[in-house]
Amino acid sequence: MSGRLLQVSVSRGGVPKRAVEHARLTVDGLVGDSWAHPDIHGGRRQAVLLITAEGLDELAALGYSLSLGALGENLTTVGLDRRVIRVGQRYRIGGAVIEITKLRSPCSTLIAYGAGIQAAVFDAQTRSGDPTSPRWGLGGFYASVVEEGTVRPGDFCTLLPGRS
Repeated sequence: MSGRLLQVSVSRGGVPKRAVEHARLTVDGLVGDSWAHPDIHGGRRQAVLLITAEGLDELAALGYSLSLGALGENLTTVGLDRRVIRVGQRYRIGGAVIEITKLRSPCSTLIAYGAGIQAAVFDAQTRSGDPTSPRWGLGGFYASVVEEGTVRPGDFCTLLPGRS
């Protein structure tokens, strides 16, 4: 499975995150990025948040006004199927390698995009780890950084063998 990196986004904390031309991806996350609530977000197991553009499109079709970076994602991809992304998979993105560590459960900050958005991206089935949920991955995936490197829009995002 492969796709491309559509946008790299950072903020000083909170949402939305804003596009940058490129960023250095380190074990602590993207250089220049931070979190409004570091006791909840961030850390090495949640160094970056990846969301698919196709998932954002699905949410927009439900009436949520979203742009790339709106849900707090650092890496917005195109061409990756959120329904087949799993914890433990590793992806090479540009000069870096990330490992998916957990699904993102939506926080109350997202309510700025409309009532019900949390339920739209996360349900009991998703909470239990069931990838057959129609909401699987809509809220995104946290990842740790296995190999540091620079990432930029247009970079390939490729599933590495042995972790599918």
